[in-house]
Amino acid sequence: MRHRVAGRRLSRTSEHRLAMRRNLVASLFEHETISTTIEKAKETRAFAEKLITLAKKGTLSARRQAIAMLGNRDIINYENGKAVKKGTVIGKLFSELGPRYLDRPGGYTRIIRLSLRRLGDNGQLVLLQLIGQDESLKEQPKGASKKDSHKKAEETTKPDSQADATNRQR
Repeated sequence: MRHRVAGRRLSRTSEHRLAMRRNLVASLFEHETISTTIEKAKETRAFAEKLITLAKKGTLSARRQAIAMLGNRDIINYENGKAVKKGTVIGKLFSELGPRYLDRPGGYTRIIRLSLRRLGDNGQLVLLQLIGQDESLKEQPKGASKKDSHKKAEETTKPDSQADATNRQR
């Protein structure tokens, strides 16, 4: 019986599960969106959110805990056929992702189901994404533009009413 045993086995040994989870989270932090199966995404989500919470603290001990849990993989981009090191996953986590979510109390990732199925075992594919700050910035100007347009409309009507009031006084 498996009473009170948390987590999924995913048909892997414990070492393989740990390595897979670390690799998925490192790829998520590097690319900010990854495609995987729904079971792997649900397992990876909790681990990623714990690491982002550590990054929000920003202390040296939190950085060391994150390195112990995740490792410190390099981020490499290929430019003109040559590998160029752009930094490390922990560096990006603590310099970009941690400050991005300072005002957010949790829920840093989202899982979006895809209509595609994996060829071979017909597994349900999903996108695991970090919720970005750029989306909240896109929403604010839309709302602000509506408010601004209403204010502009009110301002254009106010001078007319003020002009009427001055004409009545004369």
